[in-house]
Amino acid sequence: MAAHPKSLGCFWHQSDREILASAYSPGMARSAASARSLERVLRICDSAGDSRALRLQLLDEIRAAVGFDAYAWLLTDPETSVGSAPLADVPCLPELPRLIRLKYLTGVNRWTTLHTAPVALLQEATGGEPSRSLLWRDLLASYGIGDVASMVFKDRFGCWGFLDLWRSGPLARFSSAEAGYLTGIAQPVTRALRSSQAHAFVARASRDARRLGPVVLLLSPDLAVHGQTPQTQEYLRVLVPPAEGRPPIPASAYNVAAQLLANEADVDRNPARARVHLSDGLWMTLRAARIGSTGPVQERDIAVTIEETSPPERVALFARAFGLSARESELLGHLVSGTDTWEVARRMFLSEHTVQDHLKSIFAKTATRNRRILLSRALGS
Repeated sequence: MAAHPKSLGCFWHQSDREILASAYSPGMARSAASARSLERVLRICDSAGDSRALRLQLLDEIRAAVGFDAYAWLLTDPETSVGSAPLADVPCLPELPRLIRLKYLTGVNRWTTLHTAPVALLQEATGGEPSRSLLWRDLLASYGIGDVASMVFKDRFGCWGFLDLWRSGPLARFSSAEAGYLTGIAQPVTRALRSSQAHAFVARASRDARRLGPVVLLLSPDLAVHGQTPQTQEYLRVLVPPAEGRPPIPASAYNVAAQLLANEADVDRNPARARVHLSDGLWMTLRAARIGSTGPVQERDIAVTIEETSPPERVALFARAFGLSARESELLGHLVSGTDTWEVARRMFLSEHTVQDHLKSIFAKTATRNRRILLSRALGS
């Protein structure tokens, strides 16, 4: 049975309600309706489990407090900030590859640029000239989108997701009070997203066929699917479950490929790589790279590989998801390699007693009781 979020090193601090209240404009803070909404957000976050169910519940609550006409909410690899596992309800789904490509190539309010505040509004950021945004100019304008509220969910352990809320109509605007509401809930929602990722680390009872790989998806420079290996659709169906009778949509692969385009356009320097939870404790790594050696680089196809996440990459993600300190992460790395307490103490220039203290802290954060259980969850075996 999965541990409760409060046992995963993702504690809701007593100051959360004070932070939430202080984030609002005075008028909104006094609103009984908004105060009740804040409490409901905290309760949803406090019971965080599956990341999909968490986001759906939060979207219902956010929609009641801040109206919107469409949305896209992605999880991200905390190290690379590359998106995956999308939840979306947008009018341009038939143009999904184009939407994702433009999202990654747009610098205005890009989630990786929101450093001083977790929320940014398109109309405000562009001084009322949304055409300064590539995404709006080349796509959203044709769908009548008037404003976009962009949120990023990040903490000192990494970036865990981003959310775009769209409003339709030429006069549609998000207010500063609504931006304040979104800013106020960003911190507890970030913790809940990180906790949901921590929940995905479970020891697997057996190794099934899905662990074979890698599989490859071949995309054009515009992210159209050109080809794939036989097992690719099986992976994609689990990554983003399609509607009944419909083929799987390679949204996670589109995101990794779009990040490669952002690298090439010098929009963002994070690597084109994302670690994604597939199912039952199995984590996959997606990578994108150009193939071929003839013609301009921008005209070459893109190969997205999907394979089981390597033990070092999995352990690094495990440490971030459970909020381990730098010292605790270093200790976990030594344990994974089979090092005993005495040797760990020597390598880390610590006493054996201090090593044991760090180990107890790791057990507490990961809701494990001993090294065997800890390593089985970290390594998935």
